[in-house]
Amino acid sequence: MSASIFTVKKDVVEMCRRIYNHGYVAANDGNVSARVDDGHIIMTPTGVSKGFLKTQDLVVVDIDGNKVAGTTRPSSESKMHLAIYKAREDVNAVVHAHPATATGFAVAGIPLTQCVLPEVIIAIGSIPIAEYATPGTQDLADVVVRYLNQYDAILMENHGAITVGSDVTSALFKMETMEHFAKIMLVAHQLGNIHGLPPRDVETLLDLRKKFGIRSTAPACTIEGTCEAPPPKEKPEPSSPVQSNLIEEVTRQVMEKLKG
Repeated sequence: MSASIFTVKKDVVEMCRRIYNHGYVAANDGNVSARVDDGHIIMTPTGVSKGFLKTQDLVVVDIDGNKVAGTTRPSSESKMHLAIYKAREDVNAVVHAHPATATGFAVAGIPLTQCVLPEVIIAIGSIPIAEYATPGTQDLADVVVRYLNQYDAILMENHGAITVGSDVTSALFKMETMEHFAKIMLVAHQLGNIHGLPPRDVETLLDLRKKFGIRSTAPACTIEGTCEAPPPKEKPEPSSPVQSNLIEEVTRQVMEKLKG
């Protein structure tokens, strides 16, 4: 990253305000962090609403979690953030929030892995569900890292969602894309049909990811059959002889009246 620490702090505060205004967090929920050039991590404090943060509220820690600057305590999820930075050198920002629709899918146990929207396939790929672990623990950090080695966005079982990026804006945009995708999928579920993209179109989109220099993640389709077009609708059963005769008689009468 080439931005100054002051600029990154302003970006973190702005992204926190956005996730609060979007309704992705309530009360003091959620946490955001960003890595700066010297390897230190800027992190949101614990117990402070993301909608009312100021740059002076942010904490600076080293990669092992030791406080370098700031008067508040770092997020209770600092173990998870630090584990991600240690595992992924390409990641410079982490956003953890509880967007309602995406979190609803996590609670229902439904991953967002269907190949449906080109923008989602290109920007994120697949969004799996990481198994539950107690918030704030090393167990949760270990679970999240296992998934984020292959994905840039994951749902967290009975918890929320997490996204990573090259900067804090990129990480937030992935969170926005995830929640938007979840809303569309919810509507499709309610309408009773999800039309997936065929494999050849998915391959084309994955090639575009490479062309745009987007990091290669796990296959976009992780559930068998999600990329296939839905089966053709069943043909209606033929009418019974009585129904056929009735239809013919009504048709004949209508035609005679029209001729008259």
